Order: sequence, then C-alpha cells, then structure tokens
Amino acid sequence: MNAGAVALRAGVHRGWIEFRQNMTNAQDVWSVVFFPVIALIVMYMLRGNRVPGTDFSLGSQSIPGILGMNLVLNGLLALAMALTMDREDGTLLRAKATPNGMIGYLTGKVISRAGTSLVGLLIPLVPAAFLFDGLRLGGVPSWWTLAWVLVLGLVALLPIGAIVGSLFDSAQGVGVVMLPMMLLMAISGVFYPITAFPEWLQWIAQGFPIYWLGLGLRSALLPDAMSAAEVGESWRHLETIGVLGAWAVIGLLLAPVVLRRMARRESGSSVAARRRKAMQRPM
Repeated sequence: MNAGAVALRAGVHRGWIEFRQNMTNAQDVWSVVFFPVIALIVMYMLRGNRVPGTDFSLGSQSIPGILGMNLVLNGLLALAMALTMDREDGTLLRAKATPNGMIGYLTGKVISRAGTSLVGLLIPLVPAAFLFDGLRLGGVPSWWTLAWVLVLGLVALLPIGAIVGSLFDSAQGVGVVMLPMMLLMAISGVFYPITAFPEWLQWIAQGFPIYWLGLGLRSALLPDAMSAAEVGESWRHLETIGVLGAWAVIGLLLAPVVLRRMARRESGSSVAARRRKAMQRPM
C-alpha cells in the first residue's frame, strides 16, 4: 500500500472518530440542532399561510430550504471554522509536519463534517414528517432524488468551506462571511419562493449552489404540482446536476491549491503569534 493510500485510510479513521466525538458531545449536538429547531417552530407557526397561487402550506414548502440551510451551516461554514481553529491551536502545523499528513487531515475533516451534516438533516426531517402535511417521504423516487442531491450538494459545498477556511487566520475572520452567506440564503428560496423576488435578484441566487441545493431538495420532498412556484415552473433536475457539478469541479480543483499554499505559510512562529493574539481578545 502506497503512502497516499495509507494517508487516506488514516483520514477515514480520523474522520469517523471526530464524527463520533461530535455526536456524543452535548454542545456539538446542540449546535447542530439549534437552527433547525428554531426554524421548525417558526414554520409550524406559519403552516396556515399558503404559497402564492396555490393552496399548499408555506411552512411545508419551507422544510426543504431549512434542510439545505442546515447543510450549509453544518458543512460549508463548520468546515471553514474547523480549519481556522486548527490553524490557531497548531493542529494544522502538526499535520503538515507528518508525511502526507495534509491528505489524512483533510480527508478526516471532510468525512466528519459530511457525516455531521447528514445527521443535522435527518434530525429535523423526522419531526417535520409528522408536523407538516404534504411532504413526499413514502416513495423510492423521492429518496433517490434526495440521495443524489445530498451527495452532489455536499461535494459542491465542502470544498468551498475548505477554501474559505484557508483564507482566514482565525475563527472570528470566518464570521465575516456569515452576513453575506445569510443574505445569499435568504434570496435562495429558503423561506419564500424565489419567483416572488425581482428578476435580477433571481439571477444572482441562481449563480450559487445554495439555490440549486434547495431546489433539488424541494423536488425530492414536495409534490410535483409545487414546481409551478419555481423558475420555469419546473424542478430542472438537469440544470441542478449541471450547476452543482460545475461548482463541485471548480471547488475540487481550487481547494487543494489554496490549501497547499496555506499550509506552506504555516510555521511555529505564526502559530505562536495567533495564540498571543487570541489571548489578548476580550473574554
């Protein structure tokens, strides 16, 4: 077995250990379920409202968007945060000093975050099936669509998270992207059909993977008649595969380059400087 395969195997093992630790830590579990619990409560209160032009519940229509938003928070942003925190405490420097350590490190992070993201999706999906009417959860086609959308969505989002995490020296820096990310999610049809927004705003939303992830999830969980509320009155599966696939390819090509450059800049002095800076932050 060559060195790269050994590093990948170690990364898979590391990712499984991190995933188990996340799922047995009360604080980590709460961070995963906090947003979907709040969102489910809000949407349950709005379940009597209707999607414009239909008799379908606005609360039920928003469930796929909540699931997609949870994937963004627990996948993309959480991975970016984890990378910056590991830079601060020297974990990344130790991985760099190990032969093929970066391969194992990144493999582990991707696996642990992907697993946590999927659990974060299932946790709200189960109660939503009982609280909201109209969700399609009983057919094989729905679960098949849900499966490929989730896989393609995670492959598109996680490299972006790795790139974002490589661009900032601290977890506070990642917080800078939270506001634009939340604004992007707001215009991506998470809580309201995108067709209700101005056309120029619809074009902006369709340029990013968050919209297409949400569209794919809606196509899996909502009745076919609800496609009338979408752009082009269609679920546009081919376009979803194309856009998410393009983002996945771009991310997988760029992420290793950005991460290698970031790793080359890591040194004992840079870690010590970040630690001193962290100690000076107000509590």
